Amino acid sequence: MEIAELKPALESHLTGIWKSPVQIQDIVHLSGGACQDNFAIRLSVDSSPGNTEKNIVLRTDKGGSLLSSLSKKDEYKVAGLAYAAGVKTPEPIYLEENANIIGAPFFLMEKISGKATGRYIIKDAELNEYRKTRMVTDLSENLARLHSVILESVKDAELKQKLKVTTRETYVQTSIDDLRKSLDELPESHPAIEISLNWLDKNKPDVDAIVLVHGDYRTGNFMITKEGLQGILDYEFAHWGDRHEDVAWLCMRDWRFGKLNKEVGGFGDRADFYNAYSDYNKIPILATKVRYWEIMGNLRWAIGSAQQAERHLSGKDKGIELAAIGRRTAEMEWEAMRLIEEAENAV
Repeated sequence: MEIAELKPALESHLTGIWKSPVQIQDIVHLSGGACQDNFAIRLSVDSSPGNTEKNIVLRTDKGGSLLSSLSKKDEYKVAGLAYAAGVKTPEPIYLEENANIIGAPFFLMEKISGKATGRYIIKDAELNEYRKTRMVTDLSENLARLHSVILESVKDAELKQKLKVTTRETYVQTSIDDLRKSLDELPESHPAIEISLNWLDKNKPDVDAIVLVHGDYRTGNFMITKEGLQGILDYEFAHWGDRHEDVAWLCMRDWRFGKLNKEVGGFGDRADFYNAYSDYNKIPILATKVRYWEIMGNLRWAIGSAQQAERHLSGKDKGIELAAIGRRTAEMEWEAMRLIEEAENAV
């Protein structure tokens, strides 16, 4: 839906929901990647004793889902779990499941300040002091807070199932099996991924606990200003899993944006992040497990980028961004095999 159509549709709908006249002053289309659409909205609600101004973000889908992305309903609920657990994240405000309002389900959340772009977070001079002092600690502590959400603490039975209930004993094998299934669905073969999956199958680590995993915890999915972390974003790939998954995903080479010597997101060092996480929740992060899940993460992203290219090539969702992302598949294949070689040489 175009912004010119979005404004009256939202004004009418929210007026009915909030039982007070809603007037939208401004709507700005924000970057949302290949799968999402985000809009910054400034509005006022005319209610007694006076007008209340709100700055919010509307989040919705714009194309087919990638891998196991959550519905807007479930993503909204996960954001609520994170917010309740003390994670610094935008407050969820309203969920709309009816696709007829704007053409797709959507939810509203608090608008926060800051930037999420890789160039800003790892290179901008105004963040130099924050990068040196608190960035690693803030991000590790907030990840630990998210990981404090466990199966037993969630009362919503439907959501628990949508996040794929699993066990410590079966989780790693299930993750490998899911990747094999996704790989088999691609129209072309990927021998490097097959070889790497075989290695993962033979070297499975144990899982210390099943926790709520963000699933896409990386540079680009948290908002930062020179004052510090403003909020963690994008829970569309959240699921039950191993805490080392999120740490490994943040450390992947693809999310360092060229700053390869800073292995944590392009801004930090592994030991500092591991130690800050462990200092906060008294649970150690094991480097060997991080490397295992980093290999898994590279395969997941390699398959995901191939899936996005296929959306373009099949004609389902034509777009230069989707086509360009597909080019990255070989990079992740190479990185996964490099990490396997590193693991073998360490034995």
